[in-house]
Amino acid sequence: MAAAYSGDLRERVISAVVEGAMSRRGAAERFGVSESTAIKWVERFERSGVRTSARMGGYKPVKLEPHRDFIAALRADKPDITLQGLCDRLWADRSVKADTSLMSRFLRRLGLTLKKRRSSPANRIART
Repeated sequence: MAAAYSGDLRERVISAVVEGAMSRRGAAERFGVSESTAIKWVERFERSGVRTSARMGGYKPVKLEPHRDFIAALRADKPDITLQGLCDRLWADRSVKADTSLMSRFLRRLGLTLKKRRSSPANRIART
């Protein structure tokens, strides 16, 4: 993952633009950063007065965690329900939009899988 630019560089770019000595694009060229970076830094400073970098990354809470009991009840009621079926019921009953990949990651985190496997005797004999 990319790291934030140094605070000193950010200070110099913002100061050059705010003090009226340079344009945003001119400051970007002078200090060796992209034009969009210089523009965003100055816009953030003008909007909030903050010269430090914004937070990068961090913990993002799981969207489906508050609905864990509801999803477990759906699976208990109908064990062969599909991921899309779970998503559809969650939307219909709780107005929570989730796609199949989010639902799959959530269920895997709980240690559950929804793979349908055939366990017929012929399959077991063929493997030996």
